[in-house]
Amino acid sequence: MKHTLTMLLMLALAALVGSQAFAGIQFSVNIAPPPIAVFDQPPCPGDGYIWAPGYYQYGDYGYYWVPGHWVMPPGVGMLWTPGYWGFGGGRYLWHEGYWGSRVGFYGGVNYGNGYFGSGFTGGRWEGNNFRHNTVISNVDVHNVHNTYVDHTVVREVRGPNHSFNGEGGIRSQPSREEMEFSRAPHHGPTQVQVSHAQEAHDNHLAAHGAKHR
Repeated sequence: MKHTLTMLLMLALAALVGSQAFAGIQFSVNIAPPPIAVFDQPPCPGDGYIWAPGYYQYGDYGYYWVPGHWVMPPGVGMLWTPGYWGFGGGRYLWHEGYWGSRVGFYGGVNYGNGYFGSGFTGGRWEGNNFRHNTVISNVDVHNVHNTYVDHTVVREVRGPNHSFNGEGGIRSQPSREEMEFSRAPHHGPTQVQVSHAQEAHDNHLAAHGAKHR
């Protein structure tokens, strides 16, 4: 019950911050998250959408997966920095994702689909239009018209695909630019993202609740 209330509080706070400065909502557990699994990216539904990768969250019955999904950014020029788990002080601390003008530090975690540990190679803004890199993003050019091709992206994965930063996981440190950007004003997850996470949380409870009847 404790973790359920924590999760619901996080979702409520994320919805409240909206377009205000967003520093990240955090909580911690003493169990490491599983390695990042490989999932197929669904096709982009149309122009303007940006991919938000899936991630592990923690609930009453342990870790559960919040699937990645396509989401409309809260404004022109906004990019998504995924949340990540970081290990420190004997605990695994969750750092909430956020929207900003650049992609910040997300622990060096390889979420795939353009989020390969640093930055984002799945697309870019050009003026008021977000364009998708068809080498990375699953797009149908008949439905998505703003695209380009960039074969220079690096997708190498070395060793286990750890889902957390710190001892026993990924030993990646933020760059000076990422540190500066982390202190800049950010936008919290959109209401669609909050609802999406809530649905995954509810499915987590329902699945395990059914097993314990």
